[in-house]
Amino acid sequence: MTAVTIPHARRLARLPALLAAFILGALAASPPAQAQRANRIAAVVNGDVITQAEVESRRRLLALSAGVTGDVAGRADDQILRLIIDERLRTQEVARRRIAVTDQDIANSVADIETRNGLPQGGLRDNLRRQGIDPRVLYDQIRAQIGWNRLLRGQLGAQANVSEAEIAEYVAAQRARTGQPEYLVSEIYIPVTNPGQDADVQRFVSDIIARLRQGVPFPMVATQFSQSQTALLGGDLGWVPPDRLDPEVAAVVQQMPEGAVSNPIRVPGGFVIVTLRQKRTAGRDMATMLTIRQAFLPFEGQVNPAAPTAQQLRQVEAAQRISESARSCDALEAAARGGPRPSDPGTVRLDTITPPELRDLLGSLPIGRPSQPIISPDGVLIIAVCSRETRNLAEITPDQARDRLLRERVELVSRQVLRALQRRAQIDIRSTREAPAAGQPQRRG
Repeated sequence: MTAVTIPHARRLARLPALLAAFILGALAASPPAQAQRANRIAAVVNGDVITQAEVESRRRLLALSAGVTGDVAGRADDQILRLIIDERLRTQEVARRRIAVTDQDIANSVADIETRNGLPQGGLRDNLRRQGIDPRVLYDQIRAQIGWNRLLRGQLGAQANVSEAEIAEYVAAQRARTGQPEYLVSEIYIPVTNPGQDADVQRFVSDIIARLRQGVPFPMVATQFSQSQTALLGGDLGWVPPDRLDPEVAAVVQQMPEGAVSNPIRVPGGFVIVTLRQKRTAGRDMATMLTIRQAFLPFEGQVNPAAPTAQQLRQVEAAQRISESARSCDALEAAARGGPRPSDPGTVRLDTITPPELRDLLGSLPIGRPSQPIISPDGVLIIAVCSRETRNLAEITPDQARDRLLRERVELVSRQVLRALQRRAQIDIRSTREAPAAGQPQRRG
């Protein structure tokens, strides 16, 4: 695959954070038959046992995050087991190299998930348990990913330092492509570790594609199933020219309409699913970018414009006072402190703002001057534009070039190390089906 990122520890929380929003819904209780199977061995990896309970817990997590249910979930068991096996191989290698991943590292990631999803301390663990999911399923994913990325940083060694000459060469190559097409692509990479699995994996991939086309969020599926390092970013590859994709993928992407999800694409080592989010011409993407601050005062219940409650009227009056008294972005940020929404939503692109009335307002609002209160069904909003800048978003910067070159190196090292671990491993795979044939385990390694 193409570019990937080694995230800092705080960014690792993006992996479970993508799941967290989907963990809060309801899930049916496990039938008794599943409990009876819980302690059955699904695989043994270099002496470490993976139980059927682990496979089923991971499947429940997938059912919440990726919409994998019914027949698809049954067919997913073998693929889920392979994902857990590879995760176990990574964890074992991290332990062998004495790379520390502390309980505090895990706790920090969990706390970040809870904060960003409005959960109290311990809320994520409690929600998982209510869904019949052992919290260790998610904790193990976090631990494995933190440790693996630390391992990869060590493996890169001197390659982690991208030279100024390499950056200059990359920037020059990008500028030479000005006027050529670029594609905003996300990917899901499903490996085939044994040629005999090819047909089974392709059927599984086809099932996932059907779910994606029914509206299951692509980042959710990528986070859980993809074996590329881009899984950390929901499969996001960013803007790429065709020659930085696998040739088989590039041939498909160049024919896809925006918003489409591809059929299974066979590449060396496995299958790829891609979605084409956008197209543009390289070197030419002029946009007006805004930094803003906002203060949001929530209503208790939905407002009825004809009969607002006393609390709703008080919130509108408070918003009016903020609008009149705040004379800068800093003042508006101070007024928003402790509110239910972040005061700084990040840099936004003006032409993507909806509805059009809000876009027109932000396009003309004087810098640093708060807007009049904007009333919505659930609250009242005051916005200030702190900066407004028109720039070419397609023009690559040296920092972006450094990041992309490093990501590509990380992906290559990640695959090389994992393949080496798979070749050396002693793996005894038992059937994940309800009634395995006695004495017929599958062996790898």
